[in-house]
Amino acid sequence: MIKVCDIDPAAKEKLPPRFQDKSGIGVHYVDAFIKPMKVKLDDGTRIQCKRKGLQLQLRVGKKRGSGLMRRLEVSKDPVAMLAAALKEAADEAGVELKLTESEILISGHDA
Repeated sequence: MIKVCDIDPAAKEKLPPRFQDKSGIGVHYVDAFIKPMKVKLDDGTRIQCKRKGLQLQLRVGKKRGSGLMRRLEVSKDPVAMLAAALKEAADEAGVELKLTESEILISGHDA
């Protein structure tokens, strides 16, 4: 697995109820979490993740995938919703994302 980026520890400060959020999915947390994912790997592969409403759009090189922030099906916890949406987007793009406590890793991006 290749390291994509470090997870911003300040993103957890934007979780409700500490941070006012009317969305119900923790959009401020999600935006802060995915912001560092806009990178170019050493092999030249560009990785980008954007949020448009409830949808996350993951782009790894020419591969694309999307995942939905599913509050009712997954959890009311924004951390769990984000992890499930990222997994869904990565599966659709044909890559594997792994979230650790401090970093985001990827594999299968060159296949």
